[in-house]
Amino acid sequence: MSEITELKLTLSAEDQRNIFGGNDSYIRKIEDSFHVEIIDRNGELHIIGDKAGATKASGILRELVQLSRRGSNIEEQSVDYAISLKGDDKKNNIQNDNVLVDIDRDVICHTISGKPIKPKTLGQKKYIDAIRNKMIVFGLGPAGTGKTYLAMAMAITAFQREEVSRIILTRPAIEAGEKLGFLPGDLQSKVDPYLRPLYDALYQIMGTENFIKNMEKGLIEVAPLAYMRGRTLDNAFIILDEAQNTTPAQMKMFLTRIGFGSKVIITGDASQKDLAPDVKSGLDIAQGVLKGIDDIEFCTLTSSDVVRHPLVQKIVKAYEDYEKKAANKQRNKSIKKLERR
Repeated sequence: MSEITELKLTLSAEDQRNIFGGNDSYIRKIEDSFHVEIIDRNGELHIIGDKAGATKASGILRELVQLSRRGSNIEEQSVDYAISLKGDDKKNNIQNDNVLVDIDRDVICHTISGKPIKPKTLGQKKYIDAIRNKMIVFGLGPAGTGKTYLAMAMAITAFQREEVSRIILTRPAIEAGEKLGFLPGDLQSKVDPYLRPLYDALYQIMGTENFIKNMEKGLIEVAPLAYMRGRTLDNAFIILDEAQNTTPAQMKMFLTRIGFGSKVIITGDASQKDLAPDVKSGLDIAQGVLKGIDDIEFCTLTSSDVVRHPLVQKIVKAYEDYEKKAANKQRNKSIKKLERR
């Protein structure tokens, strides 16, 4: 039988309000995850359980207190991520007890409303560090992991610091049932729906007025991938979004446009291809061709890096598990077929 341990932690009333969650929901999560009991006695928390569980629960609460005192708003995603890290710290190779605080310190920039933009997971932190240190970075992973948004924040920061002279944002315009030529409006209004997520991030970080002013000057360009052909892109921060929908020829064309003084981020989710079934993805080919080349890094984000509603994380994980099972089933079928020959 495990020895019962009691650990204590003193919290201010403000920290309690931030850390406990509505109806103490965050505290309940920690209790259920580590099989401990957390009792509040006039601002002093008593964490009671076996030594390992109590130590991990106490460690999470101490980190959340530090985040709260740094002015961070504690959200359900933060608590879930802290629990997942502590729950299997050996698997996650966690050697630093203050990993969440270290991540929280890395402020990329602020939105127009003053909200800080920063990584929220280890995967996102590695992605941001790669963008800082490499010329070309591939950000791979499911929806909600912040691939495009963080890349946009890094691009705008580099532009504002005059590290680059312009920002170029592009993505393939994959048609879904209707040909672009039959849609109403001029060319810009035809392609805008495909580029809307990029506009949304620009408005939020840079502000509508500032964005329009820089776009009119030609310092910010948002265009379909086809517009990149025949150009050389010097001294620019270039983001190719939805790269899973490029063909191998398009990906090669894009990569060979890069000029001196430029930085390139390529984002994509291999599980959300809109290409015809018989068309190979340029993103898939690039991973095989370019791995091992200096100054190119591939960052793979997973369901644990999803920073949208917690339900999105569960949905992404469920699909990952389903696809893994389907792939294993297909592989076993192929092996049996070969054995019968």
